[in-house]
Amino acid sequence: MVSTRGRYALRVMIDLAEQDSDSYIPLKDVAERQEISKKYLEIIVRDLVSGGFITGASGKGGGYKLCRKPEEYPVGEILEQMEGSIAPVSCVGKNSGECPRANSCHTLPMWAEFDQMVHDFFYQRTLRDLLQSGNSVQKREDESQNL
Repeated sequence: MVSTRGRYALRVMIDLAEQDSDSYIPLKDVAERQEISKKYLEIIVRDLVSGGFITGASGKGGGYKLCRKPEEYPVGEILEQMEGSIAPVSCVGKNSGECPRANSCHTLPMWAEFDQMVHDFFYQRTLRDLLQSGNSVQKREDESQNL
């Protein structure tokens, strides 16, 4: 399950991607647009900065901006920065080591397959994809209002 931290981190990243990439965006502006507490976002952006996802600048004209282009951010990478492993069970996680029951566990192949599906799902989607899907939803809403 993805926590609020993971979901909010995606919202921050999407918000920054929607803005002018050459400018630093004040966190208070992101907090207002996303309707998330600035205090809570301070914790989230600290983790995103330490992970090399965004960069920050303080003072006049300060704020945050993406370090890369939106298409260079797999969703899975952002989620793992915020959540740790997104593996469904610990025995198939990246750093889990060899499971002592691996030779006799009848469910391990199922968990490994599911883990690969989850990994592929999140790593095949980028911030750019999320921006485009959000724009498609907004476009459909606008078109339905014009009918």
